[in-house]
Amino acid sequence: MTTPLPRSEFAVTDRFVYFNHAAVGVLPIQTRNAVDTFVHGHAEAGVMGTYTYEAKMPAYRERIGRFIGAHGRDIAVLRNTNDGATVIAQGLEWQPGDELLLSDNEFPANVLPWLALRERGVHVKFISTDRERMTPDVLRREITPRTRVVAVSWVGFADGYRHDLAALGEIAHDAGAIFCVDSIQGLGAFPLDVDACGIDALYNGGQKWLMALQGVSFLYVRDTLLERLRLAAPGWRSAANMWDFLNYEQPITDDASRFEGGTPNFVGALSLDNSIDVLDRAGAAKIGEHVLALTDRLCEGLQRCGAELLTLRGDGISSGIVTFRIPGCDSVTLGRALQAKGVITTWRPNGIRVSPHGYNTAEEIDRMLELIPQCIRSVAS
Repeated sequence: MTTPLPRSEFAVTDRFVYFNHAAVGVLPIQTRNAVDTFVHGHAEAGVMGTYTYEAKMPAYRERIGRFIGAHGRDIAVLRNTNDGATVIAQGLEWQPGDELLLSDNEFPANVLPWLALRERGVHVKFISTDRERMTPDVLRREITPRTRVVAVSWVGFADGYRHDLAALGEIAHDAGAIFCVDSIQGLGAFPLDVDACGIDALYNGGQKWLMALQGVSFLYVRDTLLERLRLAAPGWRSAANMWDFLNYEQPITDDASRFEGGTPNFVGALSLDNSIDVLDRAGAAKIGEHVLALTDRLCEGLQRCGAELLTLRGDGISSGIVTFRIPGCDSVTLGRALQAKGVITTWRPNGIRVSPHGYNTAEEIDRMLELIPQCIRSVAS
C-alpha cells in the first residue's frame, strides 16, 4: 500500500514490524545521514566541523515553529519534555492558594514540575480519569477563579485518548488561565496549530512521533506569556549578545531562546530539523489520516480476536495509540512472544500498547493480528 511517509526512508522496516513510536520513534534515513555527517565533522575538525550547525540554530527554530504554526522566536531547544514544563512552572509568579488543573493519568513529565509548586502554596487539583476525562464540559465545571494554569497532554501516553485542545484552550482563557500542553504523543502523527488551539505553552520531546534523537526537545511560548515568565535558570546564551562574554550586566535576549541557558544540543536540533522536514514533505494531515486508518483496522481486528480495548475510540478522540489485553493471557508474555516474531510494541502487565506511524502498512497490521492467536497458543502450550 502507498504510505504518506516513504518506507524507503525507514531502515527499521528491513528487520521489524515497528509499532512502538509512543515509546521511541525511529530515525529517518535522511536524519541518520545528517547526524552521521555532524559526528564525522566533529571528530575530524572539532569546532571547524561544528560551527556551521551552531549558526543554523535560528533556522532550526524557524522550522520547528512553522511546523506548529508559530515563529522561531517563540521556540527554545531544550533537553526533554520535562524541561519545558519546568520553565513554565518555575517562571510564573505564584501566590499561595493559586490552583492548577491536571488529569490524574498524565505522564510524570507533565506532573512532577507542577507538583513541585506545592511548597509555594499552590494547590494542584487532579481530575479523576477513572470517572471522566478532561472534556470541555468537565473543565468548564472544574475550573475556578483561582485556576492559574490548565495543563494537559494532547494524547494520553497509556491509552491514547486525544483531548480537544481548541475547546479546552478557549475555556481556560475565558477563565483567565494559562493553557499548557504536553504534545509528545501527538505531534508528528497529527497536525497542530498552536494559535488555533489557544495554546500558551507547548513542550515536546523529539524522540517519539517526531522521530528525532533522544535528549532533545523544544518549548513553544506564546509572545504574550514570554515577558510574564521569570528566567529561573539563566545561562550564558540567555544574554542579548552572548558573545560579549564579560558584560555580565547586559539584558537577556528578547526571544524564547533565553530559556536554552547554556550550550544546546546541536546534533539533537539537527535531527529535529531533518525529521520535521521528512514529516512536512509527507504532510501532517495525510499522516494523521493514515495513522487513524491503521489504528481503526487494528481495533476491528482485535475485537474479532476477543481482545479488550483499553483505549476509547471515536471522532476527535482516537489517536495513534491503541492499548489492549487478551482476557486470560498475560500481556507481558504475549508482548514478548510478538517481539520474538519481529513485531515491536510496548508490553506491560496492564496491556499491550501499539503505536504505528505514517510509514506502516495495513499489511503489517494484519500480520500482527495473524500472529496474536499463534502467540497465544504458543505461550499456553
